[in-house]
Amino acid sequence: MQLTIFYDGYCPLCVMEMDKLKGLNKLGKLAFVDIQHADFSSAYPELEWNALNARIHAMREDGTLVTGLDATYEAWRAVGKGWVYAPLRWPIIRWFADRFYNFFARHRIRISYLLTGKKRPDQCAVDGACTPKTSYPASNSRK
Repeated sequence: MQLTIFYDGYCPLCVMEMDKLKGLNKLGKLAFVDIQHADFSSAYPELEWNALNARIHAMREDGTLVTGLDATYEAWRAVGKGWVYAPLRWPIIRWFADRFYNFFARHRIRISYLLTGKKRPDQCAVDGACTPKTSYPASNSRK
């Protein structure tokens, strides 16, 4: 089973997490797609870019989309580390964790800067809207 992760390549924390997942993806159970690449919309015309930019999404092999911490949990589970996020999916904790994630997703660029010291690219506006990257690497293409 392969899970495709759609992530914001302009978010330093998001990129750090994807790099960690890529390093753990020894069995190739994950595919990674940076939604900021210029030809993302032509590669995935059926997906709504604004929704994907608002929060992380993952697509299962059957085409089902999962979002937020559910997507994150499934990604980490695919590389054998689901236990890291499993408590965040427990009923009572889930309610709080999802609200915290929604806050993080809305403010991820500012939070990333505070935690990493890395700024968003120059092509990003103050509100987080960014000009897409100019190329779409073959390693992130559909499989």
